[in-house]
Amino acid sequence: MKLATLENGTRDGRLVIVSRDLARCVSADAIAPSLQAALDAWPQLCPALEAVADRLERGTIPGEPFDQARARAPLPRAYQWADGSAYVNHVALVRQARGAEMPPSFWTDPLIYQGGSDTFLGPRQPITLASEDYGIDLEAEVAVITGDVPMAATRERAAAEIRLIMLVNDVSLRHLIPAELAKGFGFFQSKPSTAFSPVAVTPDELGASWDGARVHLPMIVDLNGAPFGRPDAGTDMTFDFPDLIAHAAKTRALSAGTIIGSGTISNRGPDGGPGRTLVDGGVGYSCLAELRTVETIRYGAPRTPFMRFGDKVHIEMLDRSGNSIFGSIRQQVARLV
Repeated sequence: MKLATLENGTRDGRLVIVSRDLARCVSADAIAPSLQAALDAWPQLCPALEAVADRLERGTIPGEPFDQARARAPLPRAYQWADGSAYVNHVALVRQARGAEMPPSFWTDPLIYQGGSDTFLGPRQPITLASEDYGIDLEAEVAVITGDVPMAATRERAAAEIRLIMLVNDVSLRHLIPAELAKGFGFFQSKPSTAFSPVAVTPDELGASWDGARVHLPMIVDLNGAPFGRPDAGTDMTFDFPDLIAHAAKTRALSAGTIIGSGTISNRGPDGGPGRTLVDGGVGYSCLAELRTVETIRYGAPRTPFMRFGDKVHIEMLDRSGNSIFGSIRQQVARLV
């Protein structure tokens, strides 16, 4: 089942059920007015939503055209957005570039930060900022939306509470990060509003590409129309989604509608070292910071600039038949006026 949120003049938008080919949709108003309302009563409402999805797929209800450009984030706002750093290779590279030692605990204890969840961006909304000097970067990720997760949940319970999966562009302002982290209190200004894919899908939509914990498909990342990255989301994921959810729930319960992100997808090179660009025969990258880090390791300094006003990013994931699963995130960096 694929779900999306369309504009209706309210903060939480209107929930629609989308066909598998992303061509048509039908209102879910008779079942739940919003995705958060559906998540709040998922065990009771999911069968009804699935029945409508089945009818839409079989063509027994016509639906209406689904326009990805009209979609908001599946959850336009959420009770909680917690983003992990599940691909520890990415962290190790960044630390290597600046000569910092990698603490052994980073390989056994997940990193998670709590992001702003009140102003999510839709998949076609611009990345609007006041200055290019912030070091504007994209971060292509996968995220899951959970049901109610009790405190101290086991991995098994955490896995059972994964309701939906979607894609993320977790924008980072790299030049603001060092000063914020130096205060020892985490990100805030360096993490502006996050964008999500047009649709969120139930795990069964991924078939064999979902193993209950990871998505085993390449992430398509293009920058200004040119291929930038094709890393596999299931490769080199040190901590899977049940790990991240259980970690987040160690000392607190997670409410239905909590979003847990994977962090920047990062693959090692075939030799176990830093990954290579697509031009050099590698799978590329999911963020500019990692490319700049590899350039620093190899050449002594970064060669690639961060994003500027007018730059465009495209993030998408295709199934094994070449069909778009979540729709695409297509954003342009814009100046705040």
